[in-house]
Amino acid sequence: MPVQTVKEGDYDGIREEIKKVMKQPGYDDGSAGPVFVRLAWHASGNFSLVEHNGGSNGAGMRFPPESVDPANAGLHHAISFLIPIQAANPWISHADLWTLAGVTAIETMGGPRIPWQPGRTDYTGAAAAEEHRGQVGDRLPDGAKGADHIRDEIVALSGAHALGRCHADRSGFDGPWVVNPTRFSNQYFKLLLTRKWTPRKWDGPFQYEAVVAGTRLMMLPSDMALIEDAKLRPWVEKYAADQDLFFKDFSLAFAKLIELGVDRDDTGFARLVKKAAQEGKPLDKVLVVGGGCPFAGAGSKGREAKL
Repeated sequence: MPVQTVKEGDYDGIREEIKKVMKQPGYDDGSAGPVFVRLAWHASGNFSLVEHNGGSNGAGMRFPPESVDPANAGLHHAISFLIPIQAANPWISHADLWTLAGVTAIETMGGPRIPWQPGRTDYTGAAAAEEHRGQVGDRLPDGAKGADHIRDEIVALSGAHALGRCHADRSGFDGPWVVNPTRFSNQYFKLLLTRKWTPRKWDGPFQYEAVVAGTRLMMLPSDMALIEDAKLRPWVEKYAADQDLFFKDFSLAFAKLIELGVDRDDTGFARLVKKAAQEGKPLDKVLVVGGGCPFAGAGSKGREAKL
């Protein structure tokens, strides 16, 4: 079905357009859903609470150095799948579209509904992105590293490895984590605990493998760290036993992730990050007041603001 123009501010309508473009018969497992989740994650996960830059606001991945960061290899596919929606609906920013695509994909593939608010803006060009974002490299999770690289809510967020696969021509790693990589579930945690994972003998980077239902699956060193670390393993066990708990914690963690670096003001851009900096509190200790669409009672100026 062709992408359609929807009424300005109709984010549910945009969700429906995203669902349309999720169907990609010639791409990976026939779905753009997993790569939409990865796009939202990588666009958000480079936020620094110390330097107060990075994050999903601005859609900086449209420009170097993020667009050419090896950690973001392959995400141009996700951006390309979404371009027709943005072109037909220029009132929505790329930054809002990318994050909305991620949460829509998770829900469409059987996962939880994740709280999402609009209000992100787009950099007008590479110079604006460079001035505001600074050095955002080397901030994304590295699959080749172990337990010392994993902290906070990353156990729940790692459950997103139930979706998609690694590509040897992108990350260097190869293969899916689960048998059905287009269905969001707690299967990733179950497989971590119940299968014997052995080092794969091949010419690529170090990874683990196991054959399940005739399918060669993989785990990264960072995945195995979740069950090797005494503080992290209990959470893997909890999520493997209770999918509802996993969905609940994942929803909260992913909602927080895509809000990192989003600094709205009274026109619809909440000053969450600045508030954290001023109070000297970790981001997860900052009280977020209110909810729902921040544009209630606001004009189009807030939505169209550019950084």
